[in-house]
Amino acid sequence: MRSSIASSSRAVLATARPATRPLARGLASSARAAARVPPAAGVGLARGVNLGRGGMPRLAGARQQARTMFIQTETTPNEASLKFIPGVDVTNGATHEFLDLRSALPSPLATRLLTIDGVVGVFFGPDFVTCSKDESYAWSILKPEVFAVLMEHFSSGAPLFKDGQAADGPEDTRILDTDSEIVGMIKELLETRVRPAIMEDGGDIEYKGFDEETGIVQLKLKGSCRGCSSSSVTLKNGIERMLMHYVPEVQSVEQFIDEEERIALDEFNKLEARLSKKKDTSHDDKQKISDYLSA
Repeated sequence: MRSSIASSSRAVLATARPATRPLARGLASSARAAARVPPAAGVGLARGVNLGRGGMPRLAGARQQARTMFIQTETTPNEASLKFIPGVDVTNGATHEFLDLRSALPSPLATRLLTIDGVVGVFFGPDFVTCSKDESYAWSILKPEVFAVLMEHFSSGAPLFKDGQAADGPEDTRILDTDSEIVGMIKELLETRVRPAIMEDGGDIEYKGFDEETGIVQLKLKGSCRGCSSSSVTLKNGIERMLMHYVPEVQSVEQFIDEEERIALDEFNKLEARLSKKKDTSHDDKQKISDYLSA
């Protein structure tokens, strides 16, 4: 009985083996044939992957290793700004803001981000990138494009700035030998207490000066803090109260606005006034027509 079972098993194996070998050879031949066929139009390869000899995938780069990256996003108090966290260091501790292509020329990444339709501002923090958009665009449309640019840049290991154009740290709060004791205390509080909290929301502040006669500290808002509706609350209820508590000489904190920003703000206010006047005129005309028809 055992001998007959063994003989049957050997017979089954003997008949099965020839059938599997041609199948394996057929699959191998199909794979080689498919590798020689060029990709169809409209079909792209994954980024960072090249085809080597025989159509075998070969990773780009000297180390020939796959790079994976997970970029997180965080909302900010400013609905027009979104914080992107790539999980790697972005700067050496300094912050940089770009509001147009001219100012973004030293940074290839900022230049690429600002060429995306709808992106009007880019801010680099120590470990994050904040992008600001035009109000007429939706983040659901802009986020994929921003993700693609950030992923490609940080995966490639390319420098953030061109050679010799990067800063190592914030210079505005660096205490100088010429600073008075009051100014030194203000700078230290801004650097150790205010700046970390502001950066959590994807923005930053820049110290612009202190008037010892009036007791006014001037700060420039950057990143997501620029144009934020709650920025005045942050300045008065947050920063001003803290500075006045620790430095009695401080009487007020005001927002510093550059000359270009002031001109742009004036033009915007004029445009709003014209639109409001036009709207009121149109409403009066409609009312006159309605009164005439009802008479």
